[in-house]
Amino acid sequence: MKTLILKTASAYLLPVLLVFSVFILLRGHYLPGGGFVGGLIAAIAFVLHAFANGLKNTKGLLQFHPGFLMPVGLGLAFLSGLAPVLGFDDPFMTGLWLPYDVPVLGSVGSALFFDIGVYFVVIGVTLTIIFTISESA
Repeated sequence: MKTLILKTASAYLLPVLLVFSVFILLRGHYLPGGGFVGGLIAAIAFVLHAFANGLKNTKGLLQFHPGFLMPVGLGLAFLSGLAPVLGFDDPFMTGLWLPYDVPVLGSVGSALFFDIGVYFVVIGVTLTIIFTISESA
């Protein structure tokens, strides 16, 4: 399905959906949302682009295999849980928070980095599965 309307809409929706996914990611450690939902929205943005412009063009847009995001995200999530053990002799996955707020982000802590790791894993897994299925079809 490569219509002119879908191609035009996907060109505008890709950046909008990616910004929205980052918004959902950043709001997730205070309110509902977070890495999983934000990652799904980002993956949907690339799937929409692939539907409109073809899988080859979308892969060229990414410039790396989405499976690369899985170990990066897992490593980041694991390190965010391990940081309290190594640095503060606290139990694994204890929340650590900066004593001051960061502009735009608010309170930054280990939960945010865990969510970013989940975000990368979800994007990597989802796009790898969908791209693999699309290539074989």
